[in-house]
Amino acid sequence: MRPIFPLARCGVWAALVVSSALANAQAPTAAQATPAGNPPAGAPNALTQAAVQAGALSCASRVEQVTRFLGFGPGVGASLMPPAAPADQRLFAMQIEVPAGASSNSLVNMTFAPQQANGCGATYEAISYWAQSCDAVANGQFAQLKRVRPLQKDVLLLDGGPSVRVFLMNAGSGCVSIKKEIVL
Repeated sequence: MRPIFPLARCGVWAALVVSSALANAQAPTAAQATPAGNPPAGAPNALTQAAVQAGALSCASRVEQVTRFLGFGPGVGASLMPPAAPADQRLFAMQIEVPAGASSNSLVNMTFAPQQANGCGATYEAISYWAQSCDAVANGQFAQLKRVRPLQKDVLLLDGGPSVRVFLMNAGSGCVSIKKEIVL
């Protein structure tokens, strides 16, 4: 387990090193899943506690929902970019690095917007490298998504419905996927 550093405002961001379990960036929507490896029901995880310490009170339940869905628990590094004052009325972001298989990790960026019609708006982007072509990734890892079109010429767009998109970009002989979901 890595040490937890106290949250302190350092300009526009503060770092928090925490732990987390395996996250699956290709999992169902955040409202549908809660993977194992999180604290017992009712006990907020370290990222939720950090958001509350930073003053983002109206987003606490949304932070807990999204971070639990993404598998937050023992074993992962994280960063909090706390909101400016008044904290409970400002956009803020969190990032976690999660295992994505035997040879690589994924970066997941989460953004939270308090005081929205649904209480707290949220979105996340899971960025992963695959040692396969983008066609292979589209047909394998994201086979359930509809292949739409390239954005222009180098970024393939996959459609997962009104709140999910996956963007695939060639990266040498491999592919980078960026899964973006708006949490409803």
